[in-house]
Amino acid sequence: MTAASAVSLKRGGLYLSCDVYERYFAGLESVILLRRDQDLCILPVRHAAAGGYLLKLRNKAGDRVVHAPDFFREHGIDEGTALELSVVWSAEQGALVAADAFEL
Repeated sequence: MTAASAVSLKRGGLYLSCDVYERYFAGLESVILLRRDQDLCILPVRHAAAGGYLLKLRNKAGDRVVHAPDFFREHGIDEGTALELSVVWSAEQGALVAADAFEL
């Protein structure tokens, strides 16, 4: 695993800074969100046909947002919840992982 970064979760969206996007998802347009036990895994999607949630450009600084209220609601996080999640890249899982994201 690499050094920790952070993403924000609010209003059903997952917010990534330009730095986090460029470091882990540069050039990609979508990700898959997956719950593994209590962890949130954010997996890169390399082929658009594979689906996933869009990494929408949020501002001129290059920050991105993944709107996924359905995913978070399904896993017990409503749109009123705001969290700052520490994330690390796991080569083993091939994902950016927010450990214990679902322990509320």
